[in-house]
Amino acid sequence: MASSTAMLHDPDWVAVHQHLHSLDPSGQRFARVIRDTIDQLLNGEVTGRYDWKTLFKTEKTHAGTVVEINLQREFKFEDGADMDYQIQGIDVDCKYSQQFGGWMIPPEAVGHLCLLVWADDYTSRWSAGLLRIKSEWLNQGNNRDMKLTVKAEHRNKIAWLWRDSALPENVLLHMDATDRAAVFAQPSGQARLNELFRRAQGRRVGRNVVRTVAQQKDYMKRVRGNGGARSALRSEGIVIMGDYASHQNIAKLLELPVPQEGEFVSARLVQAKPEHAGLPQAFFDGACWAVARSEDPLETGPVLPTHTSPE
Repeated sequence: MASSTAMLHDPDWVAVHQHLHSLDPSGQRFARVIRDTIDQLLNGEVTGRYDWKTLFKTEKTHAGTVVEINLQREFKFEDGADMDYQIQGIDVDCKYSQQFGGWMIPPEAVGHLCLLVWADDYTSRWSAGLLRIKSEWLNQGNNRDMKLTVKAEHRNKIAWLWRDSALPENVLLHMDATDRAAVFAQPSGQARLNELFRRAQGRRVGRNVVRTVAQQKDYMKRVRGNGGARSALRSEGIVIMGDYASHQNIAKLLELPVPQEGEFVSARLVQAKPEHAGLPQAFFDGACWAVARSEDPLETGPVLPTHTSPE
């Protein structure tokens, strides 16, 4: 929320702030746009990349423009008269930086509201705030575009809409290095996906992670049953829940992370026995199931409820 009481007396700030929060009260849409933008730049399906550091300098420079475009597409902001957007009839510029405080402010933005967006894939955090730019709050830069940065002592003037919020995890980046190496050591896209869901149990795995690991056009087919990862891992007791209500309900009952839109969560299950009393359980496929403990022997897993629309 706002960190500068002075902004509360700025009617334009109040109007933009309230409108953005009405569009996205939790910040989840903002977070998804940022996650998808980073994944778009990494282009894992073609390149196999999952780490921001592997982007070319030109790609990193282009990131701000892509964030700006994708936010406008998601929230349907009008084009601004002089700045990037017009929100509630007010011109607002948009600046993104992977480095906190690294927003590059053009001279023409002085006097205008700026939407300052920051995200760090290594800490899985993001922030977005509003600042009316004043020249005395800016460092005097000497780059060829004459763009300036906000002085560190004046960053407390930023009125945060969302501060240090959770960014959907880049699972490949944060996996144990041994597990990640084992995934990419597999000889085919299908084998890599099987290994991913085997080693990333209990974590929300997004479609872009699946695309990066599979590196195939039909990557979603490689997750499903009928020859996909669900079929291959069932003999090990591993189920892969998707973003359907029936799957989400099972994840909730088992107290696992709940897969959101375009996400999957895998887990090894066993039929619940007396020794599993007190553990979260879910009834489906004709039996009660619990998340397996390390000492539980392997057994064939259940079949997840069917759904009518494709993932």
